[in-house]
Amino acid sequence: MSQRVRTRPEGSARALSEAYDTALLDLDGVVYAGGSAIDHAVESLATARDGGMHLAYVTNNALRTPDAVAAHLTELGIPAAADDVITSAQAVARLISEQVPQGARVLVVGGEGLRVALRERGLEPVESADDDPAAVVQGFGGPDLPWGRFAEASYAVARGVPWFASNTDLTIPSGRGIAPGNGAAVEVVRIATGADPQVAGKPLPPMHRETILRTGAERPLVVGDRLDTDIEGAFNGEVDSLLVLTGVTDGAQLLAAPPRHRPTYVDRDLRGLLTGQPDVEEADGGFRCGGWTASADGERLRLEGEGDGPDGLRALCAAAWTSAGDGSCTLDAEKALARLGM
Repeated sequence: MSQRVRTRPEGSARALSEAYDTALLDLDGVVYAGGSAIDHAVESLATARDGGMHLAYVTNNALRTPDAVAAHLTELGIPAAADDVITSAQAVARLISEQVPQGARVLVVGGEGLRVALRERGLEPVESADDDPAAVVQGFGGPDLPWGRFAEASYAVARGVPWFASNTDLTIPSGRGIAPGNGAAVEVVRIATGADPQVAGKPLPPMHRETILRTGAERPLVVGDRLDTDIEGAFNGEVDSLLVLTGVTDGAQLLAAPPRHRPTYVDRDLRGLLTGQPDVEEADGGFRCGGWTASADGERLRLEGEGDGPDGLRALCAAAWTSAGDGSCTLDAEKALARLGM
């Protein structure tokens, strides 16, 4: 499959909510953080929705059911139905259903979200390696998942039972900080068995396929805060993406991004859905966006001018990514980012 390699952020004269029919929105770090809505998320999403944009919420967290996620969003002031939510549990359940017989037993190491998704596909969740499972599936099970669940998975995988994982995110945000994610749990079974699972979640194609099948999107825009899941997933699916700076990615990480981690658009938060994105133009040996001009100077990135912070970051991205080509930019950007407060 051919891939589009981005060298600089692209512009769109129209509001993104008008240029794309569906927003495929990550949740943690984009819509909410620590259980609370992120600033400007509620009103921005309401305006985009009222303007005709379909909003779909796409999460690698397989613990909660779509009903539970939709209820949480609605409580935050973002009306949502279960059909608006796509989870990695749904993606991995479809992947399993394509490889085992209808009604087959599947050993579950995870939470209710996985069990509901498996039943939706006509599969029977079981708890033990002695239940003759046709597959093993792992998904995030919360902080209280018993250690013995990893042993059950290991027993079955060691016997050659096909092994699947909803996702392999090594960490997950919590109200107290960063906690181990499902990827850390997958490593436990990998170390015990020497096997490798089939993975469904972002940034891999099964998750993107699930979102398109469930939403019917024709012009989707992926909206996320993580380069290695959201933005890479858009790259793999060959669709455009918007990175918002309300989550885990900072300016330095963005500038150092290799091609598969470079978003189409960059903005502070979800208000970026409601505006056009300015073009970045080549000028005077550098790149201009708004009132800023960025250039690569020896071992540093330089930034001159003044204006809106995201415009300066877009100009810096153009200079950094053009300098790096197909690699990662290693130029010193500390002073340039400091001018933007990033």
